[in-house]
Amino acid sequence: MSDSLRSPLVAALRALTGWLNALPAPAVVVGGVAASLLGRPRFTQDIDALILLPESAWADALTRASDFHLAVRVEKPLDFARKARVLLLRHSPTLIDVDIILGALPFETEAVQHGIEVQLEDVTIRLPRVEDLLIMKAIAHRPRDLEDIEALLAANSTIDLVRVRRWVAEFARAATMPELIDEFERLISNSRQSIA
Repeated sequence: MSDSLRSPLVAALRALTGWLNALPAPAVVVGGVAASLLGRPRFTQDIDALILLPESAWADALTRASDFHLAVRVEKPLDFARKARVLLLRHSPTLIDVDIILGALPFETEAVQHGIEVQLEDVTIRLPRVEDLLIMKAIAHRPRDLEDIEALLAANSTIDLVRVRRWVAEFARAATMPELIDEFERLISNSRQSIA
């Protein structure tokens, strides 16, 4: 993680953690922050979190977000959240965007429930297990995500690949995207060759 971004990111993470604890709502920080802490440090300008929060609590959560300098980024944020299952926020002091993914799938629930705590400066944040982050990255399947998968595989020698493969295969079938499996297997193969 770039030193020039670390302080603003930590400030935004501090606000996010305070808000999540105040709700309280179980959550894990995902995306670039998690990839940097569990894999290889990399540049990131925003924060993504996966949260378990019933729809009936969304309005109150948004109201309470302002106590932590987290402001909405779109008009009619609840309407947007119902369509996209994401609350789009911004940490006002740092202008860092904070995307709150509203988990509902069994995998998302499991990923949050099995989160791990890590310390980043003076902030304790919850991250997904490496396996769960690999699954998320394989499903997202963008070039940046594929690079993150390579870094996560290189940085973590004991990964439950059976679990990862099972979930990636399940999502690939549901989305009719067999290439998700093929690409993930290619990255695993490349990772093993680089170790050998």
